[in-house]
Amino acid sequence: MNWPLINRLSRRALLAGMAGAVSGSLLLASGFGAAYAAEKVKIGVLAPLTGPASADGEEFVRGTTLAVEEANAAGGVAGYEFEVVTADVKDGSANNVTSAVERLLGDSDIHFIITGYASITNFEINLMADAEMPFMLAGPSGQTRGIIAPDPDTYWCCWSLTPSFDAYETDVTPLIEKLAADGKVALKNKKVAIVSSDNAYSKTISEGMKKAFGEAGWTITVDELVPFGEVNDWRAMLAKVRQDPPDVVINTDYLSGNSASFLNQFLEDPTDSIVFLQYAPSVPEFLELTGEASTGVLYNLLGGVLDTPKSQRAQELLAKFKDRWGVESGTYGVGLYEMTQMYFDALKSVGDPTKHKEIGLAIGATDRETAQGWVKFDQATHLAEQADDRIPIQFYQIQDGRRVLIAPQKYATGEFMLPPWMAQ
Repeated sequence: MNWPLINRLSRRALLAGMAGAVSGSLLLASGFGAAYAAEKVKIGVLAPLTGPASADGEEFVRGTTLAVEEANAAGGVAGYEFEVVTADVKDGSANNVTSAVERLLGDSDIHFIITGYASITNFEINLMADAEMPFMLAGPSGQTRGIIAPDPDTYWCCWSLTPSFDAYETDVTPLIEKLAADGKVALKNKKVAIVSSDNAYSKTISEGMKKAFGEAGWTITVDELVPFGEVNDWRAMLAKVRQDPPDVVINTDYLSGNSASFLNQFLEDPTDSIVFLQYAPSVPEFLELTGEASTGVLYNLLGGVLDTPKSQRAQELLAKFKDRWGVESGTYGVGLYEMTQMYFDALKSVGDPTKHKEIGLAIGATDRETAQGWVKFDQATHLAEQADDRIPIQFYQIQDGRRVLIAPQKYATGEFMLPPWMAQ
């Protein structure tokens, strides 16, 4: 007996009951039940609206809402107008994500679901595939690849704006060594301290970084893992860093509040070290929490907005986001705007929002400029392709409250400056 199939059918039957629509649960969860008559299509947004990542969640909703408002103001797409429906994944735990997904799938007027990230493992991809629901995300790409690559045809529904995260693991080391080779920083001992949070995203990147630094002949002086969640006090860990001051200090915890606390406590007695923080400095909240103290911090982005005059589209969208919401867009605001535009392109091509498979395949055929770079999807992994002429890895340094793009040179808006806490 096929128990996995029975379990899927049971879940779909539950969703059908929640929607109170047609019998035949497989048809309803897929969006092919009763004839679609309404001219309004709902777009579901999975977002951490409460909890430690709520700053990101706000961005998800703002970006999607901005795209929907523009489409509606222009008369809609393919004869349809749109409404945004949110579901709170809270702390990203399996139970909370599952509840949020089922809430959205239970609404028969939702024909597309979007998120920056919901869980850190991206298990929700399987829920979308079971329900035959077009889905876009920008979460941890290693987990996306792990789910989709063994059988990509099964996951026609699901596509990631985020390219392979491999560059997060490998490209920090050569950047630091190039800065040294160019005379912009002096390396005294080729030592690095690496701190991570115990979640799939942060831990995977830190493990890859350790391997990359080790292969380049660096010594790892601190290798610490903290439980995932809010961390207010990093001082015990920083005391270990100060016992043997390294050339580079890295923290891969992606929560902006945690990262800001780490930096502020590092600066209580700074070592003569470059500080690299994974992702968190891209969130507007980070600058609010650190202020001028963040000057000198390095971070990088894959799938981030190309915040440079060399990308006219990015500059226009960033200005549009600021005008609409009164705040700067981080990685996800403009990112989800662009993902929503990809859905609109697919709907224009297909013409019918209930044709979920055709919509999913049309999203996968995307070949267009975005604020993140040129997007084409790798058909084997459903990740956006990563390269300087596709989605590039971007290295930023915060300088006097501004994010300055220092690499790749093709897009750079400025040059690396020695952090103020380092010896001249």
